Amino acid sequence: MALRSRLPSGRRGTALAAVALVAVLAAATGAAFAVGAVDTVAGGPTLVVTDERGTELVTAPVSDETEIVIEYTHSVEKTTVRDVYAPRDGELVMTRMEFSSFGAGLPSQADVTERDGRYVFEPPSESYATLHLKTGTVADHDLIVGDERYDIAGMTDGGAVDLTVERRVAPGL
Repeated sequence: MALRSRLPSGRRGTALAAVALVAVLAAATGAAFAVGAVDTVAGGPTLVVTDERGTELVTAPVSDETEIVIEYTHSVEKTTVRDVYAPRDGELVMTRMEFSSFGAGLPSQADVTERDGRYVFEPPSESYATLHLKTGTVADHDLIVGDERYDIAGMTDGGAVDLTVERRVAPGL
């Protein structure tokens, strides 16, 4: 049995075009929502730094290649120390420590190499779901994420911070 349109023949083509357009838009919208839903659930890895009250101080997108550096001044030696981490599977993995002299708290008996006048210690793989850091005014901790530098000691007035890697659609969400 054939269906007949009640529209005059001149309007049938317009009506069919409108129905086709709505169908195409519905399919495209459904596909966009499906992709968006996956992105919302999965998201990209983001470094999140929070203070003691849970306030987010820094959010920065990261990848496996991003170096996350905590740079500070050794309280006794007064030399720069750099603790370098990489984001891996939602955690922070320490990849190396760079320092200029041996002093309290530095790996004096570890196997170190010398590069560009600095000592480099590559520790056994340790990962942290949350890296707790007590900043200080003497140490003047900075956080370096890729090419961006953040004065986290100044942001917290010498307070503590937590660093985590979370999956987020965009930083700050």
